[in-house]
Amino acid sequence: MKLSWKVVAFMLFLFQSTNHICLAQQEGNDEADDEAEKQPTLPKGQEHCKGIFIWYNFISRTKEFPRLKNTTAQSWAFKSRVTILNMGTSELQAWKIFIGFQYKEILVSAKGAVLMSGVDFPAPVGNGTYLSGYPQTDLETSIDTANEFDKIQVKVELRGTQFGLKPPGNPMPKTIKLANDGYKCPSPTRRKASMYVCCVKDPKLKANKTTKTKFLPRQKGDLLISYDVSQAYKNNYLAQVTIENRHPLGRLDHWNLTWEWMRGEFINSLKGAYVRKVDISGCLNGKVGEYYGDMDFSKVLNCEKKPIIFDLPEEKADDAQMGKIPFCCRNGTLLPETMDSTKSKSAFIIEVFKIPPDLNRTTIYPPQKWKIVGDLNPDYRCGAPIRVEPAQSPDPAGIEAVKYAIASWQIVCNISRPTKGNSRCCVTFSAYYNKSAIPCDTCACGCEDTAKCNPNKPAMLLPPEALLVPFENRSVKAKAWAQIQHFKVPKPLPCGDNCGVSINWHVSSDYKQGWAARLTLFNWKSISFENWFTAVQFKKAGSGYERMFSFNATLLKELNNTIFIQGIEGMNYLIGKKNGSDPENDPGVPGKQQSVVTFKKSGKTRPNIAKGDGFPTKVLFNGEECALPSRIPVSTGIRFSFSLSLLFLCKFVSFLLIQRIN
Repeated sequence: MKLSWKVVAFMLFLFQSTNHICLAQQEGNDEADDEAEKQPTLPKGQEHCKGIFIWYNFISRTKEFPRLKNTTAQSWAFKSRVTILNMGTSELQAWKIFIGFQYKEILVSAKGAVLMSGVDFPAPVGNGTYLSGYPQTDLETSIDTANEFDKIQVKVELRGTQFGLKPPGNPMPKTIKLANDGYKCPSPTRRKASMYVCCVKDPKLKANKTTKTKFLPRQKGDLLISYDVSQAYKNNYLAQVTIENRHPLGRLDHWNLTWEWMRGEFINSLKGAYVRKVDISGCLNGKVGEYYGDMDFSKVLNCEKKPIIFDLPEEKADDAQMGKIPFCCRNGTLLPETMDSTKSKSAFIIEVFKIPPDLNRTTIYPPQKWKIVGDLNPDYRCGAPIRVEPAQSPDPAGIEAVKYAIASWQIVCNISRPTKGNSRCCVTFSAYYNKSAIPCDTCACGCEDTAKCNPNKPAMLLPPEALLVPFENRSVKAKAWAQIQHFKVPKPLPCGDNCGVSINWHVSSDYKQGWAARLTLFNWKSISFENWFTAVQFKKAGSGYERMFSFNATLLKELNNTIFIQGIEGMNYLIGKKNGSDPENDPGVPGKQQSVVTFKKSGKTRPNIAKGDGFPTKVLFNGEECALPSRIPVSTGIRFSFSLSLLFLCKFVSFLLIQRIN
């Protein structure tokens, strides 16, 4: 049977059309399958969540080396996943969650998130940790995205090590919750290898009456860092970094700022600051070297993944190449506004180069894991950068106009209270009514070498003059004083305090209408402290502050009656320790300054100095909270009264005996 050419042509047309339809159906099915894979299968009853759904799933774990019989000491490598899904009607900006780990976990990686503490992996998180999103920081709504799961959810893959729980138990965290302000999370629902919670907006929280914007409002904190992009090009951009000290008692000296580039960026130039290492080795190989093959890297400033940036000295402020930036070149000093508001801000401008696939004017990612430290200053913990409204500045042309940044991010840093053994300054106590001085606690600022000393024994009481002697030269005086006062001498002797600065608070007098004390600063470090300050707080006695003689002092009633103390002009320089010619017989001499302070006794709650009300409950030096002794001098007034009574009784008995003899 012969087919006409018309029939053959029709069959070919029909075959091609059918093939196109099948391919289109296949492509549509593939897209549906991809979307189905992204959509999580929610636990029963949770599809009605009207907020942010957080789901922690334990996946697996394997025993690590070394293999131990002791269950609590055996380590296990674990894998888990956290899913954060926006099931509400409001976009969640800059999401952050808390996971309450409890088995001495060490987190090795967190794909899709960063640690808000800013520490590097591997990170100990056994007491729980906060995670924030990166690179996906915001979660849009299902309504605004037509249920596009790439935009409304994020999955964080966790890998780490845990201790102390053998199979079949699953090392689940204590809790999980959303850490964003304005949300309320109930206790999570627990299953064998999973736990989940639906966090909803707190109905009791009154929303601020602000204009609704695309980005989050700027946050409050102890130290605020702004990353404002002012110029953007295809493969590079300029950004101004501004650091502001907002804590009334916070401070930084010779600050060093560091962060981590996450997408292969490098620093081409800086104005107003500089890098600790001029290092281009990281640019010569890899993706940077491939893309910028013809670039002269000898002019590039830094290619490190984690650069360290520091402030320039004051003499560079007017330098045309390195300075000429407002608020730059303060030698790394950031003073509190309570001390000098003109020196509470630093700034510099950075030129950043990018690599593929981020070659677009609008594709800009700020660095992560920000950290800032000073010489002897508070420990600042910085959060992840959050996108905020673009910064505003006066138009450089001098006309009445406002110039907006292209994009702005804010990093909020807050002071964390030092844990035991991690301080950098300490306090000693002494009083006119007790012969012994109480030194700083053993290992108050840490102990690295405990081979020849005992880190667990309390510090030995000392004669007051021994506080002037470096710890390594105090042993003879401490043992001699113990022998005179009949104190026990521990073997081995307690370790030292190892603090760079110590402050002695000596109660010098106590009378009906008031009392007085003497404050002495000792600098045991080789560096000097310019424009130093210290601050003291009391439980009862602070409000009675009257006068300080050799220092400037101000009573800050709004800060729990804190007494803010600084050196007077010409005497605000606490010099460093000077070594003696012979360390054994001629010990080093610390830098020292001293002043007397007087107080009045007034009000209903009059302080009882003899019972310890004359000793501060909190002391700070240059913003760093100092370690206080674990005991205070005890008044010997009771003993003294007993001695007088006994003496009077003896004299009276003697008088009677004499009368009888006569």
